[in-house]
Amino acid sequence: MAEIAKIKQNIEKVLVGKSEVIDLVLTAMVAGGHVLLEDVPGTGKTMLAKSLAKSVTLRFSRIQFTPDLLPADVTGLTIFNQKESEFVLKKGPVFTNVLLADEINRATPRTQSSLLECMEEKQVTIDGVTYPLEEPFFVIATENPIETAGTFPLPEAQLDRFLMKLSMGTPSVEEEIAIMNRFLVDNPISVIESVVSREELIAANRAYKQIHIHRDIIAYIAQIAEATRKNQNIITGVSPRGTLAMLNAARAYAYVKGRSYVVPEDVKLLGVPVFAHRIVASAGMARGSGKKELIKEIVNQITVPTEEWDK
Repeated sequence: MAEIAKIKQNIEKVLVGKSEVIDLVLTAMVAGGHVLLEDVPGTGKTMLAKSLAKSVTLRFSRIQFTPDLLPADVTGLTIFNQKESEFVLKKGPVFTNVLLADEINRATPRTQSSLLECMEEKQVTIDGVTYPLEEPFFVIATENPIETAGTFPLPEAQLDRFLMKLSMGTPSVEEEIAIMNRFLVDNPISVIESVVSREELIAANRAYKQIHIHRDIIAYIAQIAEATRKNQNIITGVSPRGTLAMLNAARAYAYVKGRSYVVPEDVKLLGVPVFAHRIVASAGMARGSGKKELIKEIVNQITVPTEEWDK
């Protein structure tokens, strides 16, 4: 747990006022999931991804998604080496530890789908040959919710591969002043150094599974998921993959917070980031923050269990 605190402190040398977002991104990384950041340009999405990669001894790649980007530009391809008279693999940017998929919704659905296998199975198949990706493999994808010209909305199958969908949000006046003061002399990301090794992070990926979660909280998660399937404003509710995502996210969040057990408040806080992007809402509720409000309403309607959660 101490290694996660070190990473957070390091990132906060760059980002101002984003403590909760950092906690949630670290939760996704510990749980072995991926994050979709949806926000307008200039809110620090790329800075967050870069500072996270620099805080751990990890390889970092960035893909700028555009309409003419091909699947092979993402995964790589095999080319014929005339000198050696054999086919060799030219690895794409997915062969990394932290992948920033910038403006992912600008690529065609065919190119977007090239990430599905990478994100779900941590492997990539090129010309019929499957290559495992190095641990850990973490995708941070970004998209702009305002600009829709020339974009391709992410299909439900792609959205479901993201453990969480988050928003950076705009800073307060005080935070904006602090940001400007921090960047007066130099970009702080150029001076931060790695504080955690790759091996320590992999150990955290395994350790969070030892976090205790009470059977009543497991039932609480199932009740929320069931309520999404019965809500008249929701066409398709949370799938079993979604409930498993919440189970893992809740334990990972408790780990990030330094606890050895999950509490119901963890599930309530994670309700929107983990569930909102997994539901298909009716036309009237699908726009803007409609999905988030639906999940908040459902979570508030379910009776919160009361127990001694560490037992």
